[in-house]
Amino acid sequence: MSLLDNTTRAVKTYVTHLECSATGETLPADTLQGLSPAGNPLLVRYDLGAMKRELSKAMLAGRTPDLWRYAEFLPVRRPENRLTLGEVMTPVVTLPRIAKDLGAAAVYVKDEGRLPTGSFKARGLCLAVSMAKELGVKRMAMPTNGNAGAAMAAYGTRAGMESYVFCPDDTPEVNVREIALQGAKVYRVNGLINDCGRIVGEGKGPMGWFDCSTLKEPYRIEGKKTMGLELAEQFGWELPDVIFYPTGGGTGLIGMVKAFDELEALGWIGSKRPRMVAVQAAGCAPIVKAFEENKTHAELWPNAHTIASGIRVPVAIGDFLILEGVRRTGGFAIAVPDASIEAAGKEVATREGLLLCPEGAATYAAYKLSLAQGRVRKEDRVVLYNCASGLKYPLPTAEQRLDRHQPIDYAAL
Repeated sequence: MSLLDNTTRAVKTYVTHLECSATGETLPADTLQGLSPAGNPLLVRYDLGAMKRELSKAMLAGRTPDLWRYAEFLPVRRPENRLTLGEVMTPVVTLPRIAKDLGAAAVYVKDEGRLPTGSFKARGLCLAVSMAKELGVKRMAMPTNGNAGAAMAAYGTRAGMESYVFCPDDTPEVNVREIALQGAKVYRVNGLINDCGRIVGEGKGPMGWFDCSTLKEPYRIEGKKTMGLELAEQFGWELPDVIFYPTGGGTGLIGMVKAFDELEALGWIGSKRPRMVAVQAAGCAPIVKAFEENKTHAELWPNAHTIASGIRVPVAIGDFLILEGVRRTGGFAIAVPDASIEAAGKEVATREGLLLCPEGAATYAAYKLSLAQGRVRKEDRVVLYNCASGLKYPLPTAEQRLDRHQPIDYAAL
């Protein structure tokens, strides 16, 4: 099959309704929704009994390895609304030298940097914008630390929509420029992502845009859910022992837990779950603090700072869902300092030839720290999520030069 087949073939969709993640209140599917009436994220629910009867692993196996191979697990009903920029099934890359260095059985990196716009944000925004298109949205807006805004800009342009993006003024330059080049109106804001989110929320009335902030609409979770579906399939429907996930808004962690629950309901996997580990930076660790204090909700983190801008989220609307996913799977939350993040990225690059983004490097730093603390075992099969291409971030300088007009001292090279 060609890539076109998964985006155009007719499939049965199994969506039944939307559900408030906190109260269980139901809302109709196929209607434009933001948060639930109680102010909580909405979750998409499916007729999993019918899906179990009518869908099989063998049916998936014959499809092109892309995001829309999972169309039955997703809410877009009409094929013409399945947007695509060439999403691939991202590879699971082994780290054999590092595993040997650490005496570990196996260390894997799920490298999301291979996706369109160079980050895992493509998954969530592909679905969010596809559903917005299906529901008649013409203008969208969001706050971003960089990669999410780039993905919304790309898919919004693909859908023929207007996009407005607001980012902290220290957002990586490459992100701001790619957002602009891909057709969105982008503004730098002298504040953090929650300040940008306030601007988006207050602009809904005067601008008439749809607020696509993290977890303020139901469908980004469904796109991020495909990370869990892919991983299960790539591991032969036997999940790894531990997943280290860079956690800001936490949509991907929530989505993967949801994916595993749905797969179990289909009978495709058993009840075993990977221990979900929420990784944050020491300079912005509200989820870690709430986990350690055994709280359901996190407090606003003051003076948030870290080189890993993608996880610099001082307050997450889905905090209780992140914490529930971590605790229900026997996982934990852990913070690592920026110096460890920098060292981890350099170690993986020089030992394995794999460039991690700062947020991905944080997961490796967290894994090493967790090993040292005895929170994970060397025999565990561990997956680290690298959420974006390392090429999108500033790289160390390399200034050594040679003068071609002078004799070369090869022994000194």
